[in-house]
Amino acid sequence: MKMRLKELRSENGYTQTFIAEYLSIKQNTYSQYEKGLREIPIESLCKLAMLYDTSVDYILNLTDEETPYKRK
Repeated sequence: MKMRLKELRSENGYTQTFIAEYLSIKQNTYSQYEKGLREIPIESLCKLAMLYDTSVDYILNLTDEETPYKRK
């Protein structure tokens, strides 16, 4: 599955190191997420959706709608 991880990170001016620290993982692990070599845990997807102010569906390339769902 092609995710938008690299695209979102680049658009927001973040480095892999910054994102890895934000997720409390190693930079190499995050790099593997971007390359599709390792599955990203749902908790990390949720944190990234909040960071980028978008939905998990957008990150996973299941929708082209960038606007996040309304949070309860």
